[in-house]
Amino acid sequence: MGDENQEMRENYSEVVDADDKKSLVFNEKATEGQKGNLSSASCNFINSIIGSGIIGLPYSMRQAGFPLGMLLLFLVAYITDYSVILLIKGGNLSGTNTYQSLMNKAFGMAGYMILSFLQFLYPFIAMVSCNIISGDTLTKVFQRIPGVGPESILAERHFVIMLTTFLLVLPLSLCRNIVNFGKVSFTSLVLTIAMLVIVVIRVATLGPHIPSTDNAWNFAQPNAIQAIGVMTFAFICHHNSFLIYGSLEQPTIKNWTRVTHISVFFGLFLNVAFAASGYITFTGYTQGDLFENYCKNDNLITAGRFLYAITIILTFPIECFVTREGVVAAIPLVFIIPTACYLKLSEESWCHWDSIQSFIVLITGILVMIVGFVMAIMFPQGCSHGKEMFYCMPSNSSMYNLTGSVNETVS
Repeated sequence: MGDENQEMRENYSEVVDADDKKSLVFNEKATEGQKGNLSSASCNFINSIIGSGIIGLPYSMRQAGFPLGMLLLFLVAYITDYSVILLIKGGNLSGTNTYQSLMNKAFGMAGYMILSFLQFLYPFIAMVSCNIISGDTLTKVFQRIPGVGPESILAERHFVIMLTTFLLVLPLSLCRNIVNFGKVSFTSLVLTIAMLVIVVIRVATLGPHIPSTDNAWNFAQPNAIQAIGVMTFAFICHHNSFLIYGSLEQPTIKNWTRVTHISVFFGLFLNVAFAASGYITFTGYTQGDLFENYCKNDNLITAGRFLYAITIILTFPIECFVTREGVVAAIPLVFIIPTACYLKLSEESWCHWDSIQSFIVLITGILVMIVGFVMAIMFPQGCSHGKEMFYCMPSNSSMYNLTGSVNETVS
């Protein structure tokens, strides 16, 4: 046992010093294909972070309270950054190059089976979500085309999902190496920024017309724990970490730390901007899917819906890469498993700062998962889906002015 621990320490020391060694290769599987630079890896990582979860962040502000929600968003971003780096450190400590192998090394076959289930479950759910969102969103977009009504085949969700799957999702998912996906991820990032610009424009042009709600700016709201689950879903990227790390030309802790800091910071910027813009516009009326808040006849938002659908389609293959390797799945993958593995494998004392942080994150993750799950069962949150909000109704006099304002702005 002592020899094994000594070997782990030597492996870790070798990796820590490897920033000065240009030929270090960590992920043997990735060496068989093309290698990518820091910018390509960062684009893929950001694309993994900015997925379907971004659309629910304004709603998390409603659940938590806007001031507390912003603080929690920064906290979740910090934990994501810390735990992603910790995950790769754990891989180096154990001499493993996949998430499953790390868990197997730390907790044996039982840990391997649990992680494999979660590692498959989360991206699988994300891919199903991508299909549903793209189908629902694009059907609304197509119905804004003259001559396309509710009875048209382009308004049929299953047909639209099948069409996008064969034309876009399937060819992209057949990519053999994640490095080749860098340009696609960059395109997705540009479209996300364009979508954000549209949402920000509507803060100024639509926000003043939305009726105010009581307690909209309270510091905290009762559902803050559930809001953490929504935020964690928006930030989760751990299941892709080993794949992206192994795609680097020089997979060192130093380079990985740079990629992680850049990606999480940029993801945080976009998430904060989107969450704030959406909530400021609708406050207490904010829905789980922000685009459900906007009126159907808003042409600018129709463009935003189209951009969102395309970004979701371009995110799908990133999740597919993980399922090809093999809020209940998100919390363990972000808070619990990386810290548990590190604490199990690390030779640092419990007084070391990394050990203290890891233990705090571990306990926090367990509490959030349990309390969030109980609250979701006992106090389910309802939201609108496919219905026009009351302020969009023509019978509403304020809506009449609002519709004219929106259409006038768009034209």
